[in-house]
Amino acid sequence: MANSSSGESIIRRLVRLVGSFDDVHLTMSVATLARRSGLPVTTTYRLVDELLAEGLMERDASGEVRIGTRLWELVSRSSPMLGLREAALPFMEDVQSVVQHSTTLGILDSDEVLYIERIGSRDSLVDITKVAGRLPVHGTSSGLVLLAYSEPAYQDLFLSRPLARFTDDTLTHPTDLRRHLAHIRQRGFASMPGIIVPESSGIAVPVFGRANTVVAALSVVVPRNEENVAARVPVLMTSARGISRALGWRGELKGAVRQSNGSI
Repeated sequence: MANSSSGESIIRRLVRLVGSFDDVHLTMSVATLARRSGLPVTTTYRLVDELLAEGLMERDASGEVRIGTRLWELVSRSSPMLGLREAALPFMEDVQSVVQHSTTLGILDSDEVLYIERIGSRDSLVDITKVAGRLPVHGTSSGLVLLAYSEPAYQDLFLSRPLARFTDDTLTHPTDLRRHLAHIRQRGFASMPGIIVPESSGIAVPVFGRANTVVAALSVVVPRNEENVAARVPVLMTSARGISRALGWRGELKGAVRQSNGSI
């Protein structure tokens, strides 16, 4: 790939352009896009023209540009997240019908939780997750579940870094976190009140894939002091098992004994 005078590849420049859009900046002028991406204005205009020609960006009636439908189409065709989302959605809808606040599906990506699906409620008072949004691993119930079931080498690397404290309840000391991760594996879920914002609580369970490894975390986000863990964890676990089986998982339930022998 051709490099700029600064040595930056065109792929890197395109990533900077596309990454400048978010849920606040859905559309913007090319000049604003140049400022947000940190690219020269002339370079931004040239790249935007090429992206517009390919349908990867679109221009609205006001002249501002946005991410194009063509880009979404190309990315979605072979994304492994597509199968995971399709498998999860029916079960997430079941969870949401009970919880009535927010149900999310997150994966571990670059030391953050990337939320690939979310179902919310108009009446929800808590709204800290969004589709394609990211949150820190140690600041969410989903992240702690994903970390608890990750490889020991990854845990060691993650816990060797300084961790930000978001609230008084955020766990940042490696010893405390290791103890809590072991507790999550023992119980099979994480329930974390107020670790990223004081007014919310998250409850999360693991979702397994065909190789019997954890591929995602299914969670609910509710107002603090409305966790009702005893009622919500079984709902989450039942749905997570359904998603896992849809993904090819063939694990056995602990303590379950099949009573039938296949005959009538």
